[in-house]
Amino acid sequence: MIITNPHHSTCIRWASLLPVLAVMLACMWATPAAADFRLCNNTSSRVGIALGYKDADGWTTEGWWNVSSRACETLLRGTLVARYYYIYAIDYDRGGEWSGQAFMCSRDKEFTIKGTENCLARGFDRTGFFEVDTGEQRAWTVQLTETNEQPPKLPGLPGPGPGGPPPGAPGAGFPALPNNPGNAPAGPAPAPPAKQ
Repeated sequence: MIITNPHHSTCIRWASLLPVLAVMLACMWATPAAADFRLCNNTSSRVGIALGYKDADGWTTEGWWNVSSRACETLLRGTLVARYYYIYAIDYDRGGEWSGQAFMCSRDKEFTIKGTENCLARGFDRTGFFEVDTGEQRAWTVQLTETNEQPPKLPGLPGPGPGGPPPGAPGAGFPALPNNPGNAPAGPAPAPPAKQ
């Protein structure tokens, strides 16, 4: 009489799957973590977003991303190539904007514009963007909030100053950006600082 162990065949099946599982786990660990530039709209309104950045080809502004209330959107995919990015946002539902002193080109309709000089002469609007310092991180998320809201404290992101709205909130004052004479345009519009 031959006695078989029912657990023996199950063990053999699992043992034959171990190399496959090991390869699958190795592939999952080899996948790089997401490194994107994102924006989260923590307001009760829909907002329109324009983005300015400098890459190997020079300054570019792009828009518009429409971000629903309490939603996030990836504006740039992949590892960040610069330290400083620039945002301009419009509150579609209640009016108002998030703006700053870094003047770049934009327009009312969807756009991708190369260069920040002579916006008006080239048929574009001259718009004040606010600066986002990513601290040379590989990924970054901007949190848009309403004036009376405090953004959630996230590691690596500064919180609001005492008694003032957080950076990027409507009504928040943004300091004038330093003007780097080596990058100043020929026209009246100052160029964003040349920071990488």
